[in-house]
Amino acid sequence: TAKPRFKLKMDTYSGRRHTNSRLPPEVNRILYVRNLPFKITGEEMYDIFGKYGAVHQIRLGDKKDTRGTAFVVYEDIYDAKAAVDHLSGFNVCGRYLVVLYYQPEKIKRKADTEQKKREIEELRRQIQAKKAALEGGDSGGDS
Repeated sequence: TAKPRFKLKMDTYSGRRHTNSRLPPEVNRILYVRNLPFKITGEEMYDIFGKYGAVHQIRLGDKKDTRGTAFVVYEDIYDAKAAVDHLSGFNVCGRYLVVLYYQPEKIKRKADTEQKKREIEELRRQIQAKKAALEGGDSGGDS
């Protein structure tokens, strides 16, 4: 009997938010979550994020550089928006969650910028090496 009441509550909730409002362009179904406790489980994540709608998938970071992060994919974009609105800054085990919309193009731009910075640094090193070689060659030729 608890299941129909929950479904009814979600239907009422979803009916209220699916009005013809335009969403900002960055809003999508995939969320990137940071500052998670390292020991949080997938089940706990489903408990927290499932309150805002049907969760399609959760991927917890398990490598050294991805621990404390997760991707949460919702079935519905409005559920994802509700989760961002309500869970950003939410305290879990003394840690305040950072919940963002996943923006692959922004991540790609950042990676491209990093690559360009490395290329510029390499060119600067090459120019300085050539200058040093020329200066060394000029002083040797004058004597």
